[in-house]
Amino acid sequence: MKVLQINTSINSSAPGRIASEIGDFLINMGHESFVGYGRICRKNESSPIKIGNKKDLLFHLITSRLLDIHGFSSKKATEAFVDNVKEINPDIIHLHNLHGYYIHIGVLFKYLKKAGKPVVWTFHDCWPFTGHCCYFDRVNCFKWQTECFDCPNTYGYPRSWVVDYSRENYRQKKVLFTGLENLVIVSPSEWLAGHLRNSFLSGYEIRVINNGIDLDKFRPVDSEAIRAMYNLNKKYILGVASIWTERKGLEDFKRLRKILDPEIEIVLVGLTRSQIKSLHVGMKGISRTESIDKLAALYSGAKAFINPTYIDNFPSVNIEALASGTPVITYNTGGSTEAIDIKTGRGVEKGNIRELHSSIMAVINTNDLYNTAQCCERAVRKFSAQERFGEYLNLYQELLT
Repeated sequence: MKVLQINTSINSSAPGRIASEIGDFLINMGHESFVGYGRICRKNESSPIKIGNKKDLLFHLITSRLLDIHGFSSKKATEAFVDNVKEINPDIIHLHNLHGYYIHIGVLFKYLKKAGKPVVWTFHDCWPFTGHCCYFDRVNCFKWQTECFDCPNTYGYPRSWVVDYSRENYRQKKVLFTGLENLVIVSPSEWLAGHLRNSFLSGYEIRVINNGIDLDKFRPVDSEAIRAMYNLNKKYILGVASIWTERKGLEDFKRLRKILDPEIEIVLVGLTRSQIKSLHVGMKGISRTESIDKLAALYSGAKAFINPTYIDNFPSVNIEALASGTPVITYNTGGSTEAIDIKTGRGVEKGNIRELHSSIMAVINTNDLYNTAQCCERAVRKFSAQERFGEYLNLYQELLT
């Protein structure tokens, strides 16, 4: 079986790692794997297919910023990519993130409808069924249930500086994304699946397949070396993000620092240099790393993993922490709390720093409840990458028959 996946990146950021690992799984099972991508490609086993170039990416970015037509640039690049796809002639086409300034969704879906091949589409956010944004809950807007207009979130990713084209974007997406004869939509969370059933995509079959992680890579490991590397001499709590935007809660960590026991350090991974310089005393900033070994060691050494995310779907960082034996405290955001239960973490009201603080202290001081064994057990039982990717393989085979 030949499977073609399409995503913004390969083996970078959570959706990119998922696409890469699905490809590795397929190859190990004796199948062929190809991944079309627009931006970053890190080491992986699949055959990569680049979509466009830096000049094309820049033009797409500019048109998105000025005209709010994200997903409707890169026409020639997408036509060239479709020609490559025709030559490969995949049995299954698996879509991930189509935003990211790299692909023309009109060209792509015209081909998909004409080719008639089975399509799986994993939703990592809400962009496909809104007129603009990836996360409507950032501004608590539900216009997408009927039709987007007068978007209150044009400055949210993918940002538009000048024009609000949300109504036309919504209408075009609705026409393009409906009418595929053999499409199954996959949601990593029950939260997003519920919203999909209230969108213009509700006519498709919608399945929930949680994100999975490699339990051989994320597991409890000795943290002594990583502590020495980053001079971590105190107990610490951990936050991790690929990009620390406003929605990831960096300012909330700073507010937390003011009331947290000074004997507990805050360690944040994924910061830029300027963000590191802005941290308060008692906060350690670490730049972004693609090293899973370092991440696993940092997770393992933490007393708790804190995820004060304001908008999210099903964050992989939560299950990475659990697999490393570390309990998770997260805001009640999207599907973020679906990763945990009462024995492995706590959900907290968004922005409630006092509740966040009390939850941290409760988790740190209740080792008989929030312990390594229970966190690992939940990760093994629910979030094994091999089992989750096996669900995708079963879905591919079901669609082919």
